Amino acid sequence: MKKSFIIGFALLLGIVLCMGFSSTPVQAKTTFVTIGTGGITGVYYPTGGAIAKIVNKKRKLYGIRATVESTGGSVFNVNAVMTGDLDFGVVQSDRQYQAINGLAEWKDKGPQKDLRAVFTIHPESITLVAADDAGINSIKDLKGKRVNIGNPGSGQRQNSIDALANAGLDYKSDLQAEGVKAAEAPGLLQDGRIDAFFYTVGHPSGAIKEATAGKRKVHFVPITGVDKLLSKYPYYAKAKIPIKLYPGATNKEDVKTFGVKATFVTSAKVPDAVVYAITKEVFDNFDSFKKLHPAYQVLTKQNMLEGMSAPIHPGAMKYYKEAGLK
Repeated sequence: MKKSFIIGFALLLGIVLCMGFSSTPVQAKTTFVTIGTGGITGVYYPTGGAIAKIVNKKRKLYGIRATVESTGGSVFNVNAVMTGDLDFGVVQSDRQYQAINGLAEWKDKGPQKDLRAVFTIHPESITLVAADDAGINSIKDLKGKRVNIGNPGSGQRQNSIDALANAGLDYKSDLQAEGVKAAEAPGLLQDGRIDAFFYTVGHPSGAIKEATAGKRKVHFVPITGVDKLLSKYPYYAKAKIPIKLYPGATNKEDVKTFGVKATFVTSAKVPDAVVYAITKEVFDNFDSFKKLHPAYQVLTKQNMLEGMSAPIHPGAMKYYKEAGLK
């Protein structure tokens, strides 16, 4: 009796242990994805952070862990996504257009055929900030001045050059052009080392707030007369800078300018499941996403599908069709 009890207990224990081991969930392999952004004082960096935050909340469901990298900006992000050094990148809409069509920085490389669009995000205004004591009231007044037009590899540099050319100015010969990162420009302006700087950015911007909060008084310079420029380049549109966001600036009214959109891109080589998961989480949590940065307040699900030049990634398209957006 005792012997049979022991044998029975041992068998039962064995069954329980086997069931325990077989029912233990196997941890899914984690897929690490990196999102390239821009300088930490712009909107690209918190945008990447906002997307990563939403996706990482569901990492147990999808097995995706997203991280954010501060980079040199749009051109860098496109190139890094194409080489696989980044999985996703925040890129200006004009740079997406140029990359997929083999223009500007990609003229020699040719069209970046593996570039894929996921969605668009906030509008970005070509913003020209000048010191009050520099005598700059229009873009033409930049002639002979010390002006930061943006670092090589950033989307804003070409925007600056386009704005200057539209006003009849050559950045190489008509002004003393600097090529530093946008995050450095406010300090240079306040220190008197430059007279003005361009920055293509969503508003409100930490860098612009820094520039307008110093002892040296500054203002926004309107960029007007851009109809020909807009008709030539389909990715540009008229824009305004809300002056209420920058009480430190000496402007009294909203400032007219033009702008582009920030877009979220990836490579055709990134798995559909990964792109689908990220797209789904951003759109399914749309109201929460909008609250993560003031620049997102103008977003709608519909306008997040506008301004994309590259083909939409199949993973994103799968979600859009399921959600009735395409």
